[in-house]
Amino acid sequence: MVARLLLLRARPRGPAGGPGPVCRRLSAGSGPREYLQRSIVPTMHFQDSLPRLPIPKLEDTIKRYLRAQKPLLDDGQFRKTEQFCKSFENGIGKELHEQLVAQDKQNKHTSYISGPWFDMYLTARDPVVLNFNPFMAFNPDPKSEYNDQLIRATNMTISAIRFLKTLRAGLLEPEVFHLNPAKSDTDTFKRLIRFVPSSLSWYGAYLVNAYPLDMSQYFRLFNSTRLPRPVRDELVTDESARHLLVLRKGHFYVFDVLDQDGNIVSASEIQAHLKYILSDSSATPDFPLAYLTTENRDVWAELRERLVSGGNEEALRKVDSAVFCLCLDDFPIKDLVHLSHTMLHSDGTNRWFDKSFNLILAKDGTAAVHFEHAWGDGVAVLRFFNEVFKDSTQAPAITPQSQPAHTDSSAAVRRLNFKLDDAMKASIGAAKDKFDAIVKTLTIDFIQFQRGGKEFLKNQKLSPDAVAQLAFQMAFLRQYGRTVATYESCSTAAFKHGRTEAIRPASIFTKKCSEAFVREPSRHSAGELCQMMAECSTYHGQLTKEAAMGQGFDRHLFALRYLAAAKGIALPELYLDPAYRQINHNILSTSTLSSSTVNIGGFAPVVPDGFGIGCIPGGLPSDSLDSWDLNSGRSQSRTTSNASSPFILLNSSHILSGLPRPSLSHHSVTPQQVPGSLQPLV
Repeated sequence: MVARLLLLRARPRGPAGGPGPVCRRLSAGSGPREYLQRSIVPTMHFQDSLPRLPIPKLEDTIKRYLRAQKPLLDDGQFRKTEQFCKSFENGIGKELHEQLVAQDKQNKHTSYISGPWFDMYLTARDPVVLNFNPFMAFNPDPKSEYNDQLIRATNMTISAIRFLKTLRAGLLEPEVFHLNPAKSDTDTFKRLIRFVPSSLSWYGAYLVNAYPLDMSQYFRLFNSTRLPRPVRDELVTDESARHLLVLRKGHFYVFDVLDQDGNIVSASEIQAHLKYILSDSSATPDFPLAYLTTENRDVWAELRERLVSGGNEEALRKVDSAVFCLCLDDFPIKDLVHLSHTMLHSDGTNRWFDKSFNLILAKDGTAAVHFEHAWGDGVAVLRFFNEVFKDSTQAPAITPQSQPAHTDSSAAVRRLNFKLDDAMKASIGAAKDKFDAIVKTLTIDFIQFQRGGKEFLKNQKLSPDAVAQLAFQMAFLRQYGRTVATYESCSTAAFKHGRTEAIRPASIFTKKCSEAFVREPSRHSAGELCQMMAECSTYHGQLTKEAAMGQGFDRHLFALRYLAAAKGIALPELYLDPAYRQINHNILSTSTLSSSTVNIGGFAPVVPDGFGIGCIPGGLPSDSLDSWDLNSGRSQSRTTSNASSPFILLNSSHILSGLPRPSLSHHSVTPQQVPGSLQPLV
């Protein structure tokens, strides 16, 4: 098996619901290439009957919170935190919890976390790039000749529009997690379940171990953007717009990809228009407007108002309402490090970071999706990502032999021009300087190692995710001498308007196991070490199940704090406890995506002295391999070692299998260099 992990490290920098899609026909056009699929079960068939996200019992939340704090605190600190928790549970916390439950009962159309979570994102004033927006890079098209930039950009654009039409027509297969696909992922089940009323359909799926997922975020995929506003940004969607936004060398171009009847413009015309844009020899503007989307949100809000009053309202409306943003870069990708930098942040000139997503195509056809995070989570984006890859590679709209249409692209394609006064040019220059400075705080690197893999770990009755998380704990302990706050994202899309819950991988079990491996391995037999890993795996599995079922503690405590602020109640002592601040200063922020279409993906750290770790398990047909891509950097007196996490994984794998330790490959670091490069945290 192959897994890819991207770990990003930063130096210090600044502090860190709408309606569902309407199932309708977009047009009378019903040609075979207008839609990705024609589901007999309507896209939103299960939405009305989805179960509601439960609010955990307050006593359970407090117990889980204390268990997560245990490995992070000494005995004296833990006793103080216990006292804060006891006072909260029996006092103001109990009152807030009762109010939250009552409020939730009055809002059965949504979840208790949906509104607060939107506010969390939209009121954040930090720039969206590096602080919030992640990326996912596609694997290359299996047919190498289709990786030409123009061909792949055309095919992916057509596939994305097909997805849009399929979604809006209600013909996209509902998103369902099948525990027993032999029973539920069948034509027979689909033919039956479509006749079950929407108010009961979830229960019909549940009877055959199928779990429909929330799809309320999907409508924000297209024609959407995040508008900067003072104090709180705004998400806007304009489904009437029919044009695509294309960025190249900092210039903005628009042309229609849907005709007046809602049919997709012919592939040869889209190919011709993109070819026309790629042939534009204009130099990059001296003051690229896109830099403004990298600004502090209040600063950007003020600048946007000045742009509007300066005669740019119509051009900005074209940007905001575009179906999506296609970014055509003028350089090839060198390696995974270059790929990660390019797709996560680039040089700032050729992205509109506020759009729901940017589809990015490098000169060599390397492609990725970079998305704004406030409107939705990875489930919706990954579904779109997978469908676009599948359709563009298995049913491409054009071939290498296809010729662009003989059409007047100069008339169809409009280049947007913006009126910039001297003050605005100075502001763009200032935004560029700040962006360049922030980007310099981020370092990316990668390592690949070969040993075992997902199936090997499963054969040992160990969770691959648990072992990966354990490796991160061991690596950090090895380098810095302590256990720190760690966050792993878990989707709660099984519930109506669910978002995410946090898994807290650092536990008393991982701490004990890490210390045994890192500090005193000779004192333990292989059997004892294996037993410790098994305990870590079992506990991590429990945490994962609790989080997926909405039974974590993070979102509950967040909602109670949000409610207190909304009602003007003084912040309870629990939230003033240094331990609460510490556990929410997530030095290790991690997330996992599982898809054979993803080459690599990642996000920046969520705190100035942190790491961002994106893990993507996959597979190779010919052997059993684990390969991890790591990225690290240097922050103040903290020195990192690129090889530490794979080094620990190799030793863990060695203990489990009893085989000779395998080789570790890296373009600059070898296992022999690891011990000398480690320095304790000062």
